[in-house]
Amino acid sequence: MKSYTLLINGQKHSVIASDDTPLLWILRDHLGMVGTKYGCGKGICGACTVHLNGVAIRSCQLPVSAATSGEITTIEGLAKNGKLTSLQKQWIKLDVPQCGYCQSGQLMSASALLARTPKPSDGEIDSVMSGNLCRCATYTRIRQAIHAAAEEGGVA
Repeated sequence: MKSYTLLINGQKHSVIASDDTPLLWILRDHLGMVGTKYGCGKGICGACTVHLNGVAIRSCQLPVSAATSGEITTIEGLAKNGKLTSLQKQWIKLDVPQCGYCQSGQLMSASALLARTPKPSDGEIDSVMSGNLCRCATYTRIRQAIHAAAEEGGVA
């Protein structure tokens, strides 16, 4: 076991864990940030998506020992100062979630896309979002919300 300091949502957190403990379990079990979900545990479904230095990553596949050199953003840190992003507002306006389980991962992947590509095409959205599975199949509304947020200026 080692001590690790992580920068998460703009705040430093110290945790003691094994080198290979997945970041997902640090977030959920050690720090109580349960917005990031466990899905498949294999990095396939995208439910555990967070940002590391602005890049969408699967937290179930990243060992804590590899997460110390960057800034981590979780769904809890997506809104700033209690103000929802355009993407989150569109998500609500278009009633995107059904069961909601995959939605935090969907939002994290979509926000990383908009940060990198402010006006994504349908093909770019489909390509990026294909790594996030939704058993309720809200893909059409997810794409609509991403386009609507892009029209409003992106993720801010």
